[in-house]
Amino acid sequence: MKIRLGTRGSQLATTQSGLVAGALVAEGARRGVEIEVELVTITTHGDTSRASLVGLSEVGVFVTALRDALLNGDCDVIVHSLKDMPTAPFPGIELAATPPREDVRDALCSGGISLAELPTGARVGTGSPRRAAQLLTLRPDLKTVGIRGNVDTRLAMVGEDLDAVVLAAAGLNRLGRADEASELLDVADVLPSPGQGSLAVEIAADAPGELADVVRALNDPATRAAVTAERSALAVLDAGCSAPVGALATVRGDALALSVRVINLTGTLALNERVTGRVQDASALGKQAAHSLMGRGAASLMGRS
Repeated sequence: MKIRLGTRGSQLATTQSGLVAGALVAEGARRGVEIEVELVTITTHGDTSRASLVGLSEVGVFVTALRDALLNGDCDVIVHSLKDMPTAPFPGIELAATPPREDVRDALCSGGISLAELPTGARVGTGSPRRAAQLLTLRPDLKTVGIRGNVDTRLAMVGEDLDAVVLAAAGLNRLGRADEASELLDVADVLPSPGQGSLAVEIAADAPGELADVVRALNDPATRAAVTAERSALAVLDAGCSAPVGALATVRGDALALSVRVINLTGTLALNERVTGRVQDASALGKQAAHSLMGRGAASLMGRS
């Protein structure tokens, strides 16, 4: 079986897609089916635009072009970072698998200096309002700077224009660059983005049965339950990449615990909610947490009346 796997062209995207490709080949071998995977590079608006992505109406700025390619028959499978995906289902496309999750934490990259040791007024780069707001809660003296670019570009800014940058630990790990992290930020202090550390593997809703079965076999149930809870909360909050919202669910056996945080852009006000329940109720738990936050004034923290 030959599978065409659509991917963005960045080093991180192709590395992540390569991991999925390897898992597909291994699953085929387990089934006694020889699978050949071809990576098909798709250029997205988020890759070509140099403007800030914060505030764009299309939350899935890296996702749309891949989905178009899938629906147009240019590829058979596509891979995203789950945190980049809109929460609403997309007609004609199935989220077939969420493979086992990587490290969910954010990583401070500062040439070996911890967050507490950064000098007063240090300049810290991040493209995420969520990260920026939570950093300001911990260190109100910091100057957070919006940045774009791939991992190499961002890391090269440290020691030049910036004292530090904050990146997802998962991306550094997948690229074999975990040693670039000076400190892994505790999730109690900096709650991750919903879905952070997870990959999403999508297929067409009418994909051939054999292909669909192989891709679905990559799904990790614990990861799927956790990200379902996180993204259900995000959907109710109607919060895109411009709103500082963090969420993290953990699964232990049949039990799921979800923490959600909404914080204002300056990091001076935050609302936290924690709910627990059964894994099979993941979506309902996410909605419950979000509705509670909305009832407590989360909309105003996100800049909405």
